[in-house]
Amino acid sequence: MTRLSVNINKIATLRNARGGNIPNVLNAAINCQLFGADGITVHPRPDERHIRYKDVLEIRPIIKTEFNIEGNPSDSFIDLVLSVKPDQVTLVPDRHDAITSNAGWDTLKNRTFLTDVVSTFKKAGIRTSLFIDTQAVNIENAVVTGTDRVELYTEPYASGFNKNAIEAITPFIRAAEIARDAGLGVNAGHDLNLDNLAYFHKNIPWLLEVSIGHALISDALYLGLENTIQMYKRQLTG
Repeated sequence: MTRLSVNINKIATLRNARGGNIPNVLNAAINCQLFGADGITVHPRPDERHIRYKDVLEIRPIIKTEFNIEGNPSDSFIDLVLSVKPDQVTLVPDRHDAITSNAGWDTLKNRTFLTDVVSTFKKAGIRTSLFIDTQAVNIENAVVTGTDRVELYTEPYASGFNKNAIEAITPFIRAAEIARDAGLGVNAGHDLNLDNLAYFHKNIPWLLEVSIGHALISDALYLGLENTIQMYKRQLTG
């Protein structure tokens, strides 16, 4: 079964736009779980423009499914993760001022650094995943770091899906096969939505998890949060 982890960053973005506590991020996490989400994802950034470190600390006790924290492994991020001890940490090489994650790790260039960080989290009993592209060299060097999983950065798939779905999915199938054969679990995320998710899952049915935020929360404005989560889960059952 491929698990759906709902990224609730956009709920926090809306809250922060006005100040106060509406919408309530904690309640959003609770409701996502009640409505069928298999996990909750948050991606705190240094400027706290959406999810804040305080949110992460408050959310942790109410997570009954699975908790995934994404982020660039700065010292403050590492300290946060070690204090919270989520089920999974996904390491992302985004700049502090990035609007959204837009690239995967160069695991060859950063192999020593990532090996040290992965070791730190694994000693704490936290499953690790590295955000990477489809290049074989990055998957092969991800294995060397000791990570448990990789998360395939799917924006190139999403942007090419409506032009040529077969062409768009082909490098991801190959990357997922390399990762699986190397003993890595395979996650995916970024720009997956109700139009392209089922096709992605059909072609890579051994996916362990997809993390979806922007599209899902946007759809929920029109379709309702509970209905939207169930619609996304149905895309993962074929």
